[in-house]
Amino acid sequence: MVFGYSTNAFVKYDLLDSFDRVARLGFTGVEIMCDQPHLYPPEYDDDKLAEVKASLKKNGLKPTNLNSFTLFAVGDTYLPSWIEPEADRRRIRVDHTLACLEIAAFIGCRNISVPPGGPQPKNMTRKKAQHLFHQGMDQVIPKAQELGVQLLIEPEPGLLMERTAEIKSFVAEIRAPAVGINFDIGHFFCAGEDPTAAFEELFPWIGHIHIEDIAPTRVHNHLIAGLGAIDFPSVFTAMKRAGYEHDMSLELYPYTDRPEEAGQMSLAHLLPMLQAAGLQD
Repeated sequence: MVFGYSTNAFVKYDLLDSFDRVARLGFTGVEIMCDQPHLYPPEYDDDKLAEVKASLKKNGLKPTNLNSFTLFAVGDTYLPSWIEPEADRRRIRVDHTLACLEIAAFIGCRNISVPPGGPQPKNMTRKKAQHLFHQGMDQVIPKAQELGVQLLIEPEPGLLMERTAEIKSFVAEIRAPAVGINFDIGHFFCAGEDPTAAFEELFPWIGHIHIEDIAPTRVHNHLIAGLGAIDFPSVFTAMKRAGYEHDMSLELYPYTDRPEEAGQMSLAHLLPMLQAAGLQD
């Protein structure tokens, strides 16, 4: 398992500079933000992508995941989403996902993460929202299968799917090997669940993990590892017991003013636990 650090904590630096900084902290992987100011697909041709690939190699970094969740370039954290009433808005989300899949294949990343539908619009039933999400996924699954890149849906507090039962039924119904789950440890804690129990139930579909700490209040605010209430040893033991072999990325986007300090503190807190669980040498 490779432990990476997401570039969405480094938005005050350009993408290649963020790679250098992540590598200097001691991480062997990096999750890449596929949005401005980093790897927003319309701004990257093959030459620029080749530079990204070369920088990853220079720094000894494996791309652990392409974070295709946000769309600040044309919207915000959640919008445009898969389930907006307007077809042209949903099309933006589909096209962005298709472009991210192509980039993942180009740079050698095995998965991208996508939002779980989106905020449910007012006056839209849950059944209709799920139908629109299915329609959107149907437009990107063939490309994912063709390229051999996994589409990982990330449950998120307050969005269409945030709990174990919701995401499990959705991915099980799709029955596509290319579709899985980006398991954010803190998000399940925020949703009132035990992350260890959620991991064990969802394990067959988990293709990547996000890690951060969350306060005892369960308010959705990513914290430096060790400053919250997440029982990391329990989750790590479950990962080892289940035979988890994919990657994990630290996600600390609230710390854009001090991303290196936040990463260093989190790594120092988590690495001994990962080693004790047998997940890191």
